[in-house]
Amino acid sequence: MSALAVDRLGAGRDVHTEPAPPGVTVSTHQLTTFDGAKVEGVLHTLDGATTVVTLMHPRQSVTHHPMIPLLLRSGVAVWTQGTRSPNNDIALVHEQALLDAAAGHVFLRDNGFEAVLTFGHSGGGALSAFYIEQASLEPELRLDVTPAGRPIALAGARMPVPDGAIFLAPHPGQGKVLLNCIDPAVIDESDPMSADPALDMYSPRNGFAPPPAPSRYPLDFLRAYRAAQRDRIARIDARAVELAAEASQARTRFARTGDRDDRRASLAPRLITTYRTDADPASVDPSIDPNDRHYGSLFGGRPDLVNYGLVGFGRLTTPDAWLSTWSANHSNAAFTRCAPGVRLPTLYLEFSGDQAALPGVSGGMFAALAAEDKTHHVVRGQHFGQPVADGEPTGYAAAAVHVERWLADRFATAPPQKTR
Repeated sequence: MSALAVDRLGAGRDVHTEPAPPGVTVSTHQLTTFDGAKVEGVLHTLDGATTVVTLMHPRQSVTHHPMIPLLLRSGVAVWTQGTRSPNNDIALVHEQALLDAAAGHVFLRDNGFEAVLTFGHSGGGALSAFYIEQASLEPELRLDVTPAGRPIALAGARMPVPDGAIFLAPHPGQGKVLLNCIDPAVIDESDPMSADPALDMYSPRNGFAPPPAPSRYPLDFLRAYRAAQRDRIARIDARAVELAAEASQARTRFARTGDRDDRRASLAPRLITTYRTDADPASVDPSIDPNDRHYGSLFGGRPDLVNYGLVGFGRLTTPDAWLSTWSANHSNAAFTRCAPGVRLPTLYLEFSGDQAALPGVSGGMFAALAAEDKTHHVVRGQHFGQPVADGEPTGYAAAAVHVERWLADRFATAPPQKTR
């Protein structure tokens, strides 16, 4: 049996998984969040299991995540859940996603599970850390506005604190990832082909080599490139803040006047298009923070082409979504910002061939976790669980060995299920 690990390019990468063990019952549930949104989840119950692991990602469905059968074989139930708009992140506000996650945690507690653990893979890692940080605070200390200034009802929501956290190849947060891969050569945000030749990482004059030969970038170029990436993010931030304020002013006018035109102005979509977001020099230069990663980015082996294509991180967003999710300067959902609030028993698993969280970044993320009981392992695998080399176990299978041992040492797990 196989499952598809789907990346943001929309292409499936075949990752072999095992079938679920016997004794598993699967049920689908629709939940209502504290602020009235609808979310759906799938519960895999296991005979005798009193511990449940919850999988969630802010932007993607994890209903068929390849770790599900491996977790079930470890003796725990599994809950997979989406946000209010899975696989469509144009309006993704991470603070709202916390209310979505809270609905799932309430559901699991109310259904009698003795221990509830979070499992954050990739972008699910920063979401898990953000949820744990906010849930662990006294309600009155939680965030009360989004980065765009919209009220968010975290203080009034029931947000059960998990009993433990598992992170699998977590990246540092959507905004931090985009900061590293946005193309700073863009000089006109309305023109996808505009370019400053001095900042073009895909130009041979700057160190780029024809794929799949590795590129080599001079240190001076990389310093200027990273600074220009920060500058471009700041420019988009300024535009997002301006548009968010415009919408806020229209809402304020409508509250005062009740005028139809003010209402329409408050509802009118203000969209930000961000071109060329697959341009991290580390994706083609393996000498930058080296690990076992293959040539290319999360989107595939030709970032020099994908960078100009339709699909990419943060391609089309509302100002609220940009500031909450994609801005390295404004987003609250940055792993290292949230990690000091994670004091639960924690298992942190890093893939040796990860393209999204390189060793230097992962080391800082793990160090930032405040848990006294925290464990870090590096296992061979790529970001989406593919083996590093043909014939090797998948990254998921390698990770499952550590997950099973960690769970058994700390939480009640069901005995192995006998084949019927």
